[in-house]
Amino acid sequence: PRLLAATRLLTEDGFTLTALPRDRQAWGRMCRILTVAKGRADKGNCWLQFDDILEFGHGMELLLHAPADVAISCSTHKWEQRAKQLIRSFGTAVSLVLSPKYDGQDAAHFNQLTAIASSLNISTVASATPVMHRGSRRRLSDVLTCVREGLQIDDIGYKALSNAERHMRNEAQMMHMFKGHEDAVHHSGHIAARCTFSLDELKYEYPSEISVGEAPQERLERLAFKGLKWRYPEGPTNKVMKMVNHELALISKLGYAPYFLTVSDVVDFARERGILCQGRGSAANSVVCFALGITSVSPEVGTMVFERFVSEARDEPPDIDVDFEHERREEVIQYIYERYGRHRAGLCATVVHYRGKRAIREVGQAMGLSGDTISALSSQLWGWGASGMQEGQLRELGIDPNEPRLKQTLELINQIEGFPRHLSQHVGGFIMTEGRLDELIPIENTAMQERTMICWDKDDINALGILKVDVLSLGMLTCIRKAFDLIQNHYGIDYTLATLPPEDPKVYDMLCEADSLGVFQVESRAQMNFLPRMRPRTFYDLV
Repeated sequence: PRLLAATRLLTEDGFTLTALPRDRQAWGRMCRILTVAKGRADKGNCWLQFDDILEFGHGMELLLHAPADVAISCSTHKWEQRAKQLIRSFGTAVSLVLSPKYDGQDAAHFNQLTAIASSLNISTVASATPVMHRGSRRRLSDVLTCVREGLQIDDIGYKALSNAERHMRNEAQMMHMFKGHEDAVHHSGHIAARCTFSLDELKYEYPSEISVGEAPQERLERLAFKGLKWRYPEGPTNKVMKMVNHELALISKLGYAPYFLTVSDVVDFARERGILCQGRGSAANSVVCFALGITSVSPEVGTMVFERFVSEARDEPPDIDVDFEHERREEVIQYIYERYGRHRAGLCATVVHYRGKRAIREVGQAMGLSGDTISALSSQLWGWGASGMQEGQLRELGIDPNEPRLKQTLELINQIEGFPRHLSQHVGGFIMTEGRLDELIPIENTAMQERTMICWDKDDINALGILKVDVLSLGMLTCIRKAFDLIQNHYGIDYTLATLPPEDPKVYDMLCEADSLGVFQVESRAQMNFLPRMRPRTFYDLV
C-alpha cells in the first residue's frame, strides 16, 4: 500500500472533482489552489472558482464527480460544458468517477456513467466512495454528521448513511462490485502508478535574505562576536570564548545559521520598537543566543550545556521560544508577515482532539441525551477507564446503565476519544521559508483578523525537519517593562533584563519569607510553601 496525496475540490457552483498530484510541482500547485480558495473565505470555509482549477490543475489527475441528476440533464447541464473545458485543457488527465449509490440500482447507474464517459471520450475510474474503514463504523459516522450539522440523531433524515456499504475495499472486492466494468478498477491502478509524488520529497529551505551579500554563517559569527563586545564591555572570559566557538562550530556543521539570524532579526525589531522580549527554555543554554540579545541570562550563571539546545546526536532542529510583551506581541507577528510576505510565512496549527468532556458533551447532544445526564457523565470524567464508565458509577449517578440509548452513547464516546475535531492556531509558532510556503502546504485564514496559518501541527513539521520560531506572549514582561519605565522616570536609571543587579540579598530574604505572591514562577501555593525550607540565596538555587 502507498499513500496517495489528494484533495476534493468543490467550486462555488457545485462542480466537484478529486485532484491527485503526480509530482512535487503538482503538489505545489495543489497547495496554491487551496490557499487561494481558503484565502477568499473565513476560517473553516473555502471559496473555489472554476478558473482556479484551470490555472493550477496542470500535472494532476482530475477525477470528475457527476452530479446526482447527470443521467437526466447532462446534455443541457452546465456540468457537461465544464467537463469538456477541463478535457480540452488537461486531456487524458481527466477521468470520470464510477461510484455506486448502494441503492440496488448500481448496474444501471454504472452503465449511465460509462455512456457519459464515452460521449466525452474519457476513461472511468472506480471508487467505492468510502467514508469509513469498516462498515461497523456506520453509527459513528452518522453521529459525526449530527455533530457537524448541529442535529440530533432522531432528526438526521437523509443526511444519514443509507447502509453500511461505504467502507474501504480490497482489489478482489472492487472487482466483484464493478463486475462488467473491470476496466474502471484497472484504471485506478494506472492513475496510482502515474502519481509518484511522496511527502518525502518535500524539502524545507530556511529564509536566506537576512544575510544577503554575506554567507549566513559568516554573518552569524560577526554578529555573535559583536554581541560579545556589547555584553562584555571589558571583554569576555576565556570560558565564554571557548563556549561561543564550540557553539558556532556546531551550528555551522548542522547548517542552522539562517535560523539563528531570523530569530535575531525578530528580536532586533522588538528592541528597536521598545518591546521587551526574552528567550526561554533550552535557548538559555546558548552563549550565541545571549550575544545576539535573544536571551538575557549570562552563560556564566549555572551549568549551561549547549547540547541541551542543539545536539548533533539527537538530530533535532533547534527550537527557540521568545516571549514578548503580551500587549505588543501583535506588532511582532505583523512584522513577520510584512518581512517575509504571507505567501512565505504562517502560523503553525494545533489539532484539537476529542477529549473527555468535549466528547461526552457533543456525542451526548447528538444522541439526544438530556442536559442533566450529560452534566452527570461529565462530572465523573476521572472515573472513565479504557473500557468506559463502570455500571456502579452510573448507578451512583442515578443513571440506568442498561438503557439502550445510553449504552450506545457510551460506546460511541469511547470510539470517538482521540479523534481530531478541528484545527486551531498554535500559540505563536511561525513557519518561514525561502521559497513559497503556499507551495509546501496550504495556508488559510484564522478566526483572528490579519492572521494566517498552515494546516500542519508541530509534530507534522518536526517530522519534515521544518524549523519554527515561537513568538509567544507573557504578561509579566509587560509588567517588567512598565516597571523599568517607572524607574527611568523617577530615578533616571535605565535597566534591562541583562543589567538588573544580580543576587540582591533583599530579594532572597523576601523569597525565604515566602513573600512571593505575584512574583512570576514562584507564586503558587506549593512554591510559597517550599521556599522557606529551600532558603535560596542565589539565582541558580531557584533554577
